[in-house]
Amino acid sequence: MSYKHIVIPEGGEKISVKDGRLAVPDNPILGYIEGDGIGPDITRACLRIWDAAIHKAYDGKRKVHWCEVFMGEKAGGIYEGDYFPAESLEALQDLIVSIKGPLTTPVGGGFRSLNVSLRQELDLYACVRPVKHYDGVPSPLKEPEKVDIVIFRENSEDVYSGIEYQSGTPENEKLAKFLRQDMKVEFFEQAGLGIKPISPFATKRLVRKAIQYAIDHDRESVTLVHKGNIMKFTEGAFRNWGYEVAREEFGEQTITEEELYSQHGGKRPDGKIVIKDRIADIIFQLMLLRPAEFDVLATMNLNGDYLSDACAAEVGGMGIAPGANMADHVAVFEATHGTAPKYAGQDKVNPGSLLFSGVMMFEYIGWTKAAELISQAYAETVKAKIVTYDFARQMDGATEVSTSGFAGAMVEQMESGIDVKAKQQERMKAIEAERREREARRVERPFEEMEESGRTPTTVGDIMTRMPVTVKAGTKVSEAMHMMREHGVSSVLIAPSGDGKWGIMTQRDVVSRIVHANRSPATVKVEEIATMPLVTVPVDMSLYDCSSQMIGANIRRVVVAQNEVPIGIVSDTDLFRSVEEFGWLPE
Repeated sequence: MSYKHIVIPEGGEKISVKDGRLAVPDNPILGYIEGDGIGPDITRACLRIWDAAIHKAYDGKRKVHWCEVFMGEKAGGIYEGDYFPAESLEALQDLIVSIKGPLTTPVGGGFRSLNVSLRQELDLYACVRPVKHYDGVPSPLKEPEKVDIVIFRENSEDVYSGIEYQSGTPENEKLAKFLRQDMKVEFFEQAGLGIKPISPFATKRLVRKAIQYAIDHDRESVTLVHKGNIMKFTEGAFRNWGYEVAREEFGEQTITEEELYSQHGGKRPDGKIVIKDRIADIIFQLMLLRPAEFDVLATMNLNGDYLSDACAAEVGGMGIAPGANMADHVAVFEATHGTAPKYAGQDKVNPGSLLFSGVMMFEYIGWTKAAELISQAYAETVKAKIVTYDFARQMDGATEVSTSGFAGAMVEQMESGIDVKAKQQERMKAIEAERREREARRVERPFEEMEESGRTPTTVGDIMTRMPVTVKAGTKVSEAMHMMREHGVSSVLIAPSGDGKWGIMTQRDVVSRIVHANRSPATVKVEEIATMPLVTVPVDMSLYDCSSQMIGANIRRVVVAQNEVPIGIVSDTDLFRSVEEFGWLPE
């Protein structure tokens, strides 16, 4: 493909897609857009760092051939005022993987945001934002090292669809009339109206990418973030469709959080990704109080916009927050901050956002050794307190350097020799220790752990008493009573004998069928006073349906069974506790 102003570098090969995966040569051509404002400063610095890392990591056997693509103000000067040239769009599609600095949108009517236009024209439906703390970076949190998440934000629907009707316009009045008269909806007069479409197609492709990322990067969980308790048919549907993708397409690799508790006793099976969901407002609190609980978040556009910026503030701010906009294969990595024109050309600002977007890019093409080297060199440089002005003013004894000076310090760190493998092992050891600690809490106090981690019980599997005390048929009631007192329980299960039927003996049975009947517990067998056969419910039965079952059968507890084998007990006390601690929303 020939271009008017874009020059494809000689000696490089383009990335291609084979069998649904990227095919990356050792000399790939990657596109870059310099950006506006501070863009040239940070791009020059990052290109220097990236090239040095690749050379060091692969002993000169790999090399990126950089192809400059033009957008924004620089494009306007080259393409006679066109800030968004068609050939630049074609080049980004052709090169598949590119990175860009911040872009400004021209002042004046008729100009769309260049960033939004780029996402829409290339259908870059997933905005991916990793948020991770690096040693030495100033943070408002006490334990910022526990923040290590990746946010997948849907890029094409929700508020980004741009379906709005201004108050007082004929279009607004037409829609308002339809809503009031035909749909019987009530709202204030002269209200501006907006529509937020959420579709199964857009939802599923985003969640699919998030789950695959979690699998590829050995993450522990994917959390669907939504406001489905209020917006049931848009954000609630996002949640439901997300679970559908996990169940139908990743059934062998995933389990739900409900299954984690009900079937596995809080222990995550090796290699399984836990799929869970949280209400949007709750997740903001949890990202401050319990950030280690979360790995990958998948959410809609507006939630993701707020959440990614808020989380970035926990680990150093937007100045070091990386990001990417991705289609199935085409990806444009980007600095997530603005152009900061007052610092343009001053060689002053922190290049971290674009730098770590490059780290994401190298991970995306499979060059993880270079990516890790850059991350480690950055951490070592900051720990040495060699930083740009934004961090220097927050640190005691810092050495303030320019953008290019920071790049030079990072290159020196890489050249001096960093034991990347040792650092990786140290990090993985800390991650595994944190995972084991969380698992122990889930096993030892599941109810409290659910509450503290933001999970609201919805099924009997969430609140049941696991591993109920079981006795054999033929056991004397006195012996069973001793076991009940020893274990602090109000009932025991009776294992089946020849008839294959399970039973349950409760404290009430002892009172009514032993004490009131004036019989000796030392001579009566448990099956003589037990309730048989059991009233059982499946592990995924809703709490509402469980209450209906108990009321209908005039009983105080039911046995939760799986494959006809009891695995837990739910009592009216458990239901009461759940409602008292978590509240109750009518179905």
